[in-house]
Amino acid sequence: MAEHERRPHLTPKTPEPKGGERSPSRLNMRRPRFIVIVLVLLAINYASVALLGPGRQPSIKVPYNPTFLQQVDAGNVERISTKGPTVTGKFKTAVKPPENAKGAAARDFETEIPSFADNVQLSKRLEAKNVIVQAEPINSGSLLLNILLGFGPVILLVGLFVFLARRAGGGAGGMGALGAFSRSRARRSEGGEQRVNFADVAGIDEAKSELTEIVDFLKNPERYQRLGGRIPRGVLLSGQPGTGKTLLAKAVAGEAGVPFFAISASEFVEAIVGVGASRVRDMFREAKAAAPAIIFIDELDAIGRSRSSGVGFGGGNDEREQTLNQILTEMDGFDTGDTVIVMGATNRPEILDQALLRPGRFDRRVTVPPPDKDGRRKILEVHTRSLPLGGDVDLDRLASTTPGMVGADLANLANEAALTAARRSHDKVEQADFTDALERIVLGAPRGTVLSDEDRHRVAYHESGHALVGMLTPHADPVRKVSIIPRGMALGVTLSAPDFDKANYEEHYLISKIKVALGGRVAEEVVYGTITTGAESDIEQLTQIARHMVGRWGMSRLIGPIAVLPSEARGPMLPGAAETSPQTQHLIDEEVKRIVEEAHDEVTRLLTDNRERLESLTSALLEHETVDEDQAYAAAQVPHKARETTAGAPALVAYEEPGS
Repeated sequence: MAEHERRPHLTPKTPEPKGGERSPSRLNMRRPRFIVIVLVLLAINYASVALLGPGRQPSIKVPYNPTFLQQVDAGNVERISTKGPTVTGKFKTAVKPPENAKGAAARDFETEIPSFADNVQLSKRLEAKNVIVQAEPINSGSLLLNILLGFGPVILLVGLFVFLARRAGGGAGGMGALGAFSRSRARRSEGGEQRVNFADVAGIDEAKSELTEIVDFLKNPERYQRLGGRIPRGVLLSGQPGTGKTLLAKAVAGEAGVPFFAISASEFVEAIVGVGASRVRDMFREAKAAAPAIIFIDELDAIGRSRSSGVGFGGGNDEREQTLNQILTEMDGFDTGDTVIVMGATNRPEILDQALLRPGRFDRRVTVPPPDKDGRRKILEVHTRSLPLGGDVDLDRLASTTPGMVGADLANLANEAALTAARRSHDKVEQADFTDALERIVLGAPRGTVLSDEDRHRVAYHESGHALVGMLTPHADPVRKVSIIPRGMALGVTLSAPDFDKANYEEHYLISKIKVALGGRVAEEVVYGTITTGAESDIEQLTQIARHMVGRWGMSRLIGPIAVLPSEARGPMLPGAAETSPQTQHLIDEEVKRIVEEAHDEVTRLLTDNRERLESLTSALLEHETVDEDQAYAAAQVPHKARETTAGAPALVAYEEPGS
């Protein structure tokens, strides 16, 4: 299986601009430099006002009564101008501010006429003292000064914006800042800069063999073109998260030595309709100019979701659909001689639009499955190349105890083991560091919760019930570790894992999973005669297994081989969702209840008949708190030997806190 890349992030060098190409360095202006330019422009505006304008005379504010009325009666008011209730005017003789005796005297003044004032009486007073009432403001400047004060800063900022837009657009012919907004944001790596190759991708031999032809076409396109052949235009990588789809795409570019344009599908979608389609056009234009090249679109389902699923919820003519249509158009527009390959990656291929998957677009599909045991060992070898490993480290054993883990999980395991060794001041990473790191990842980190004696005994019986049922039930996974140390949200955990990988789950294996999940709750019933909320997670797990057995896998004699429950990828709003009658739903519930109750009865008989073994394992847990595989089987007095089991991820059953 492909593992996640361990190398440091590769920052592509910026190519020198050619001809009309833009230089990315021109799009960026350092913030301090920008602030300096703005301050200089404002200073120029202020200096222009000071030099060109005649200036404003000093003015004071005076109260309407008594100061203003007293000055009018004294004949000291020369002229006034009104604008609403505001009155500005000029005294014949300068007057000091009435509220500041130490303030400088001024002839210009300003006051406010209260709403209850008698305007008729005021007008008579002004006429009696020959006060001039004029229309224009008393303290107004020239027209040039008013323009500078009102529009100067705006004009300067607009000029600065035009200047920056011309820089971003590469000259007068460019689209400016708005054009840059619609340009592609794909990160480009040149062929020599992409150092990832197939040697960095382990456990994915099938996928690598399928992509070898793509690499050969990019290196030697003439071999195929002279015979009239055409390489697939699009390659879709699908698989669960962490399997290494992105790393595989980088490895193809690294092997071929061609430019690599990488972008996430969500980066196309913006609030402004049409921007995503414009970015798609720009990205394909750049890739064609740099051909041969690879375009990699990660999380393709962000824009490639089936368009029929959006009908009735805002229509289909939205930004996402326009972006998808543009991608389809660009892929259809490839000429026979174009050596540009589009690679997409998704975790959910079943929801992609069928137009993307037809021949001529993403017509080659590569599934990237989780790794098997040999694949996990190869992945561990890649991720431990830079780690100083101790002599006791057994990668084969680690690969056997990590079924279900993908490349990202194994990379995290190697890193966590290195951190654990560093905390313990080890010179090398030892097997114990890997074991503890795996427990930390799967079980969670221990927490310092102190349980009462009663709770501690109950948790021990609960986990012993899980473990003992797993040991005594045929076809169940071997018990790997049992612990009553609180980890995460669980007060105790039991870890089971299979010996061998296998793709199918037999019916008796699924029944054994249900029985093991019931073991903790039944142990409480047998010992205490009561139950607690600690089996919440167990009940959720066994209910899901039983419902899938009945509704999806045809393992119910009453329902038969009929799918009556939709898969996780489907739902009421997606095509393929099965509609069932209330009678069928009732039958499903009855069958689920029957499977669980039959398993419950068998587990009750099993633990009742083996009460001594339950007590023995519980005593060992109370003494040691954590017991590994050999200790657990020895304490339960159960013979332990390697058995073939079906595949599956490590099973984790836990006694949880209420409501967790």
